[in-house]
Amino acid sequence: MTSDTATHQTRSGSGTIARILTAAEALFAEHGFDAVSMSAIAEAAAVSKANVFHHFNSKHALYQAVLRQACDKTTQQLKHMVAESGAVAVNLGQFAENHLDNILEHDQFARLILREILSDMPQEQLKIAQQVFGENFSELVKIIHHGQKQCELRADLDPAVVATLLVGANVFFFQARNVFRHFPEVNFADDPAHYTRMMVDILLRGILAPGSGKKHKPVVKSGGSSTA
Repeated sequence: MTSDTATHQTRSGSGTIARILTAAEALFAEHGFDAVSMSAIAEAAAVSKANVFHHFNSKHALYQAVLRQACDKTTQQLKHMVAESGAVAVNLGQFAENHLDNILEHDQFARLILREILSDMPQEQLKIAQQVFGENFSELVKIIHHGQKQCELRADLDPAVVATLLVGANVFFFQARNVFRHFPEVNFADDPAHYTRMMVDILLRGILAPGSGKKHKPVVKSGGSSTA
């Protein structure tokens, strides 16, 4: 086999996988995991069912691949941030904007995942979601923990709580965006980047005016909890 032939076959295989993943994401998003068959995915991707199974040995394996593709931009960004260990304020801002953009780009599939997570998702699918999302969550926690070690963030904070607040704020914006458009006080419904900048700024600096923190100094108890 010549190198040109091998390259052509590699590209052809990559193109087939991309078509299968695109078709699977669209069908999963529209009908849900259980209602979609591998035959339907093959038909939508214009390949044989055997070809689908050649690349993915089960529907669960294909579902996991679709999840990973939907999260790929965020995954790669987080890995780069962990490797570079840059300023945490810059990293969190970049992550927040990229994360929200990625959700909006895969909006139908994101709605499916959120709907399934909030309902009684079958154990096998839940384990897949936990694995894929858990890896990204762990990378985000590493970035926050690095900021604590560099004294950029408070050392008494639980990094997992900070990560949850950041991700949760983006997910809520995604879910409530259409409603926000009808609130006269909201000027960020159609400007996700502006929203993430404000959200991260509040997360990093808080909402108390300079100097007012002396009047409302939190009392930190054992275990990281605090009271005003």
